Amino acid sequence: MDQSRAKLATRLAFIAAGFGIACWAPLVPYAKARCQAGDGTMGLILLLLGAGSIVAMPIAANLCARFGSKPVVLSGGVGLAIVLPLLSIASSPITLGTALFIFGASLGSLDVAMNLHAVDVERASEKPLMSGFHALFSIGGFLGSGVITALLSRHIVPSTSTILSSAVLVLLIALALPRMLSNREATSQPLFAVPKGVVLVIALLAAISFLVEGALLDWSALLLVGERLLSPARGGLGYMLFSVAMTFSRFTGDRVVGHFGDRVVLTLSGLVAFLGFCILLLSPSALIALGSFILIGLGAANIVPILFRLAGNAAHDAKGARCCCPEYCRLWWHADGACRNWLLVQRNWFAQCVLVPCHAACMYPGSEQVCDY
Repeated sequence: MDQSRAKLATRLAFIAAGFGIACWAPLVPYAKARCQAGDGTMGLILLLLGAGSIVAMPIAANLCARFGSKPVVLSGGVGLAIVLPLLSIASSPITLGTALFIFGASLGSLDVAMNLHAVDVERASEKPLMSGFHALFSIGGFLGSGVITALLSRHIVPSTSTILSSAVLVLLIALALPRMLSNREATSQPLFAVPKGVVLVIALLAAISFLVEGALLDWSALLLVGERLLSPARGGLGYMLFSVAMTFSRFTGDRVVGHFGDRVVLTLSGLVAFLGFCILLLSPSALIALGSFILIGLGAANIVPILFRLAGNAAHDAKGARCCCPEYCRLWWHADGACRNWLLVQRNWFAQCVLVPCHAACMYPGSEQVCDY
């Protein structure tokens, strides 16, 4: 096996996934206005993105076991590239919801396949690589939101902006595919394991962390634009700064964890994210609001890579470790969409902003149990 080629393929896949999902963030205000949807309706529409992921992930896991990660990465990446321009022209809640469902299914498939491939590459390398892979997902997020925001700021229409972004997605997937491993399952082990014990605690903590990322992805631009802190063309700046901070923190995360330990980093990360959300909630100006996104990114960055590593140590077989990753993402989409939709129906922005930091504050007792395992 050519490990350098396999690592490069995994990195490209993570960049593509981050790029694709982040391209959607700056488009949310435009989609909301085009569909003339209220907050409650928009919450229901966004829930369909998570529903698509939930439906697709178990199917993708089975396909990866039968055929390897390569064809699933191909289908997921191309699916993102095809649907992204449709999100920029959908003019009714039904068409937007349908497109988001397919977009979520493509994202979920790509997410499962690239993480399963990352597990195999990391195991073959016999050294930790997951934090670096997730850092590249953050780089993809920065590039995706940055590219779309820059194009929109130059008054390029959303449809043209998304077509150009889709071309970048296709290029990344095309470069990754020839370098990927053939990682079909050699045995007929179960393709999904229900989390139990400490693995269930890890899954819940991962769902909380993904809740933060999901809330920022879907609502950061709406919050900044709705509070008249930024213009719609620059609404993606918040998520872009969040992605930059997360990337920096993840690239330095292994060194920090090695010095302070998992428990300290998990606890401090939750507190920093909590502080960032509080500042965002009370922010009187655009500059302070944008700075709070940096704090949230620094706090949330290393939680998920730590939990992935702890899950691998807690799992007693290879398949158990593999099944944790798709389950985390499934829990994220379900909890994120359901909680935020209920709050939006209540039209309570204060509760919406407080929910995530309250969950982040729960990191401390969870980290005690996980890190003592």
